[in-house]
Order: sequence, then structure tokens, then C-alpha cells
Amino acid sequence: MKIFKLILDALKGDESTDYTGISINRALVLLAIPMVIEMLFESLFALADAFFVAKYVGVNGMATVGLTESVLTIIYSLAWGISTAATAIIARKIGEKNPEDASKSLMQIINISGLIGIVLAVFGFIFSKDILRLMGGSDQLIKEGLGYTQIQFLSSPIIILLFSLGGALRGAGNASKAMNVMIVANIINIVIDFILIPVSGMGVEAAAIATLIGRSTGVFLQLRFLFSNKHQLNLNFRNWHFDFGVIGEILKLSAGGAGQFIIQSASWVFLIRILSDFGSEVVAGYTIAIRIIVFTILPSWGLANAASTLVGQNLGAEKPERAAVSAWRAGFFNMVFLGIVAIFFFIFAQPLVSTFNSNQNVVDTGVNALKILCAGYVFFGFGMVMAQAINGSGDTVTPTILNVICFWLIEIPLAWYLAKMANWGQSGVFWSIVIAESILAVLAIIYFKTGRWKKNKITV
Repeated sequence: MKIFKLILDALKGDESTDYTGISINRALVLLAIPMVIEMLFESLFALADAFFVAKYVGVNGMATVGLTESVLTIIYSLAWGISTAATAIIARKIGEKNPEDASKSLMQIINISGLIGIVLAVFGFIFSKDILRLMGGSDQLIKEGLGYTQIQFLSSPIIILLFSLGGALRGAGNASKAMNVMIVANIINIVIDFILIPVSGMGVEAAAIATLIGRSTGVFLQLRFLFSNKHQLNLNFRNWHFDFGVIGEILKLSAGGAGQFIIQSASWVFLIRILSDFGSEVVAGYTIAIRIIVFTILPSWGLANAASTLVGQNLGAEKPERAAVSAWRAGFFNMVFLGIVAIFFFIFAQPLVSTFNSNQNVVDTGVNALKILCAGYVFFGFGMVMAQAINGSGDTVTPTILNVICFWLIEIPLAWYLAKMANWGQSGVFWSIVIAESILAVLAIIYFKTGRWKKNKITV
């Protein structure tokens, strides 16, 4: 019965909980359960859109989603980078028992998120057609999918705010609130997807409209919570201002986090560009496989985020050894979880991919990608926790360097060589991902064991 009560406590949430004082296992469970569910529902955004588009729109629609999302991952990278900084800053301030400074920092995080999002929205909307053409999209694909791409780019401020505010809530220990917001936003997205695509017969742009409305609702709920003046993190319009000194410090911290994911995203853009040479069906199959994988990778990020929060709060409370133990335990649990998922995906790859599309070439590519990528799941599980733990300490530079080495110096050249020179075709691209991610995990573990991250300071 104790385990059920613990799960219930995690789902309900209690921001008064001192995660630096309770047992590490209890702290992990209380933070990880809502974070895992939050990430699970975040992954449903992409999965639901992929399902409805693949089922009711067709191959060009699915390829449009794949090409657009590969470029949008750069925006997701910036969002995740700011979110990483938000978690590290807020967690450190809460660990120091200084919620007032945490709230002041959050105000500037929102300023940064909004400004960057607006710039990206304008740029992406204007150049949507050129972006699709640059990514290898045919004239017919561009004609059918331009609206989807433009709407997705216009949602940039909402995407960044949803991520950064979620990161702040997690850093403060309000993981259950971040979870609830994501659940509501996702339900709205799925309902509108269903109404607009199979019922009303709209095209691929309907998926972008549904996602925009769902995520906008999520941001509204996050802001309503923060402006309620009832919690550790409080915002007030009357005291709203721009503090460019604080903004500069936050941007320095965000740059490393954003840089990591920009590096990863850029590598994915190159990979999908290589795959586009094999045709729209290959891109569509790969996109479906990635959607299925993201459905489990993002929840496992929940455990990684729990480790990041615990590392930040424990360092703020001057308990570095407790921070280290928290990260190692989270890494082990994540490794076991993804190992089990890998076995399941390998066995049921065919029926899983077939659920999305009946085109045999699309299914064959998706099954092949899913089975190969599963080979690296155990490494992914441990490595992502170590990287997030290092980020949570305020060191976003080291993971950035590791990403440059693994994704730009190893993954991209290896993908091109295996696919083109070694004649492995699309399988070469899939294997390059497994190899690069596994090397990244090993390097992150080696660095974490040195303990240098324990000495990081956050000056915001």
C-alpha cells in the first residue's frame, strides 16, 4: 500500500516538499512520476499528428511532417536549452531557500522566450517554402504542405514558452503541475486532430492548427498558475520589467543547453536530407519510426529531468554527494526501463508501424529503423541522465562539447559514408545514430565520474 500512496502523492504534488531532505528514492519517485507522464504526453503531440496525417492524408502529408519537424527541431532545441537553464536556475534558488530570486529570474526567462519565439516565427513563416525545397521536398509536396509548415513556425513563441515554463515548474518541484498542463494540452490537440482531419476532411495543415491550439492552452494554464500569487514561484504584472544584466547571465547558461540541442537537431536535419535522396516513402517510414521512439524516449527524459532537478537543488543546499547518488540511481532506473522497451519494440515493430500506414515500402523502412535504433536504447537511457545531471549542475558547456564530437564529427560523416559509400542505404543512417549516441553516453558517464560538475556556480 505504501507504493500506491507514494504514487498518489507524486501525482497530487506538494511544493512544500524538501527534496534535499527526504530519502533519495522517494525524491526520485515524487519528481520522476509526474515528469515521465508529462514527457509521455509531450510525445503524444507528435505521435497523434503523425497517426492522423499518415492514416488520412497520405505519404506526401507524412513526408511534409517529417521534413518540417526536422527543421523545427532547431526551435525545439532553443526551447529545450532555455528550459534546461530555467530548471538549473530555479532548482538552485529553491535549494538555497530563495524563492524570491527564483521568481525574478523566471520573469527574465519569459522575456527571453517571447522575444526569441517572435523572431523565429517571422523568419520561418516568410521562408517556409524555401525551407521545404532546401530539405528536398518536391513541388507537389510543397504545394500540399506549405500551410502546415507556416503554421508550425508561427507557433514558435508558444513552443518555447511551454518548454521554458515547464522547466521552471520542474526546477521548483512543481512537477505535477507541469504534468497536468501537458495532459490538458494534449487532449485538446487529439480532439481537434480528430475533428479537423478524419471528420472534416482537412489536409495536413489541420494537424498544425490542432497542435497550436493545444499548446497555447497549455501556456495559458502555466501562466495562470504562476500569476495566482499562491506559490513559491510568483509573477506580477505590476513589477514586470526587463533586467538585461540578468538576461545576459541567463542567456549564457541557456546557450550551452540550447547549443546541445541545436547541434543534435542540425545533425538530424542532415540525416533526413540524406534519407530524402531515397524517396518520400523512406522519409515517411523513418518519420513514423521516430514518432514511435519519441513516445518512449521523452518519458525517459522525465527521469533525466528528475535527476537534473535533484542535482540542482542538492547543490544549492550544499549536498554534492547526495546530488551524485541521485543521478546514478536515476541513470540505472532509466537504463532498465529503456532496455525493456527495446525488447518490446524489436518484437512488435511490424504491427506498430503498420498501425500508421499500409504502404509496404513505408512500413518496411519504419520497421527497419525501429529495430536498428532499439540496439542503442540501453546506452541512451544512462547517457541522457548523465548529460541532464551535468546540465542541472549549471555546466552546459561540457555536454555541448560532447555533442559536437558525437553528432557532427562522428554521426553525420558516418551516416553519409555508410549510406552512400558502403552502400548500406537508409540502414547506414540508422546505424550511425546508434553508434554516435552510444559513444556520447560513454563519454558523459566518464566525465560525470570525475566530479568536476560539483564545483559549478550559478550567479543569476
